[in-house]
Amino acid sequence: MSVLSRIFARKDPREQARPAYDRVVALGRDPYWYLDGGVADSVDGRFEAVMTVLGAVLLRLERDDADTTVRHFSVHLAELFVDDMDGQLRQNGVGDLIVGKHIGKMMSALGGRLGAYRGALEAGDVALLADALRRNLYGDAIVSDAAVAAAGQHLMALYARLKALPVSAILQGDF
Repeated sequence: MSVLSRIFARKDPREQARPAYDRVVALGRDPYWYLDGGVADSVDGRFEAVMTVLGAVLLRLERDDADTTVRHFSVHLAELFVDDMDGQLRQNGVGDLIVGKHIGKMMSALGGRLGAYRGALEAGDVALLADALRRNLYGDAIVSDAAVAAAGQHLMALYARLKALPVSAILQGDF
């Protein structure tokens, strides 16, 4: 790196969302999802749990998206997710030619989950959320009603906690 590039280097604006993204990942790796919620403790299961938590955070941020700072932050948070998943795919041996296709599917899945969870979380509709979780968090896995209910309660509690916080706390990763 040249002296000039060090002097004039600009920070990656996505890094402002790093503490929040790290918190999303930590919450997605909470053993509760796997022990009580019945999510498979596998690469796919952990991906689904992280994406579920990310979805709750993005839905909370939507409430303040008239603010351009919040809107940009949401984009940066999603971009960090993409970067992380890109690295995970490559680490698991997915080749360069296929990574983009996988990332496209992941972003489509995230959008689908936002749509599926939005109404249920906003309305506090446990039955609607359970149905959305069965389709999205668990996929084709056979999971007990008790596990789905536990995951639903956990997600509802997370969303309630996020809604109660000022957006500034979420932007700092304090949730």
